[in-house]
Amino acid sequence: MLTFFSAGTGGAPPPAFLLTGTNFKYSNSRRLRIWAGEFPDFLPKQVENIKDPYARKLASRIERIPVNLSKGCVMSSCVKSKEQTEANPVVLLHGFDSSCLEWRYTLPMLEDAGLETWAIDILGWGFSDLGRHPSCDVASKRDHLYQLWSTHIKRPMVLVGPSLGSAVAIDFSVKYPEAVDRLVLIDASVYAEGTGNLATLPKAVAYAGVYLLKSLPLRLYATSLAFNGLPFSTCLDWTNIGRLHCSLPWWEDALVNFMISGGYNVISQIEHVKQKTLIIWGEDDQIIDNKFAVRLHCELPNAILRQIPKCGHIPHVEKPDAVSRLIANFARPDQSQRANPDSVSTISVPS
Repeated sequence: MLTFFSAGTGGAPPPAFLLTGTNFKYSNSRRLRIWAGEFPDFLPKQVENIKDPYARKLASRIERIPVNLSKGCVMSSCVKSKEQTEANPVVLLHGFDSSCLEWRYTLPMLEDAGLETWAIDILGWGFSDLGRHPSCDVASKRDHLYQLWSTHIKRPMVLVGPSLGSAVAIDFSVKYPEAVDRLVLIDASVYAEGTGNLATLPKAVAYAGVYLLKSLPLRLYATSLAFNGLPFSTCLDWTNIGRLHCSLPWWEDALVNFMISGGYNVISQIEHVKQKTLIIWGEDDQIIDNKFAVRLHCELPNAILRQIPKCGHIPHVEKPDAVSRLIANFARPDQSQRANPDSVSTISVPS
């Protein structure tokens, strides 16, 4: 369970300038300051305590949009694109038990690059209204994403999945190939055979485990393992960002429902992915071994692999400039055709 959790904490450090800039402080950045009254009222009140200005700014943009499922409408949380462009939209998923706040650094960079960009909370996680207690198993997550896409996006998308979000993206693209033009998989968690023994736990034990999963000490420990050298105050802030959605009243029920349903097992689907795929991997990923990047590149029919040096499991938070550049070049057909033709390479990241 800790491995699942670590892959989705979203508790990564900010870009280097947030830690090293001599004149930058959270409290005096007027341009990025977001006051509590500017947050959507459906977010947990703990959002007011977040210090990271980029997380605060993105949180202020989260909204709920209606998505009709077989058992009723779910008001689903996302960050909508500011404008529609002629190019296919980029749609950002997130990792296990996380939220769209993972994209607090990279999403603005993609928008600055001129891309129509959405960040969507996967059913059961994030900040959607689950008061009707919909099922949150794999089939339900897939159907929810399809209904959201067919209602609100309506065009083939560049679908981006980090960590377990890569399994979500592969499962979706194989089932609904007409909805996905291209795939981007980031430090992909796609070789786990579902939730394993967790699926056989008695419900009472599962709830006890989930209760422990949202505890501050465990989340702090996982964040400190994933990212070395963080000041304690920063580590605490990122931990609170990563567990913000856990304060919603249906979080435990939704997570237990997913865990006992068996989770994602997409190993047999990988070879059936037809879309052109960009694999991004942090070379120093301590959660999913780099050998799985090579394996995935070999098994996908049409893929390129780009490795980011001195980067861990969540590159879109740790190296947002590199990730946004890779996604932007890949999302534009004219750019990707002129890009480095090698199927495997390590990119250059300015220090």
